[in-house]
Amino acid sequence: MALIEKFHVVAAERTVASGETIKEGQIVSLNSLGEVVLQGVANPIPYGIAGDTKSTSASAMPGISAGWQNRVSDYFDETKASGKMTVYHSGGEFATDQFAAAVASASIMDPLYAVAGVLDVVDTNGSNVVAARLIQAAGTYPSGVPGVDLNGDQALSGDNSNTYIEIKLTI
Repeated sequence: MALIEKFHVVAAERTVASGETIKEGQIVSLNSLGEVVLQGVANPIPYGIAGDTKSTSASAMPGISAGWQNRVSDYFDETKASGKMTVYHSGGEFATDQFAAAVASASIMDPLYAVAGVLDVVDTNGSNVVAARLIQAAGTYPSGVPGVDLNGDQALSGDNSNTYIEIKLTI
């Protein structure tokens, strides 16, 4: 549901394949036409991490409830105007809530693999590509809004029970 860009190297703009639903923070691949698709069995080699959301039902901005949308005419599709999505690749550090449950018990610097668009500790696709390295264990992430949940801030909401990991992107 969310991606927090801490540092990035390359922010590419790529056309999104028709019919795709991709949340910001998910791992994406390229299809045979060079279009962005959600990484999975059909396209197992990860290309990068999605910096935008292409959806028809929910926003995926960090800390925002799913039904929020600032441009109603776009219906949750941040790629509507150009048909292109920001895809970060070639390194960087990010916080994301798009990871499999097994990642919650991973150790710092463990390799993380792309499996069905999320990060996991086991490479079930057999791509042998390390998508990221874990640099901060799963936990709450501060929102910057004063409150009492986390170091004086309210915790940032999101998928995975509002839990984020921090990663060093290696793809």
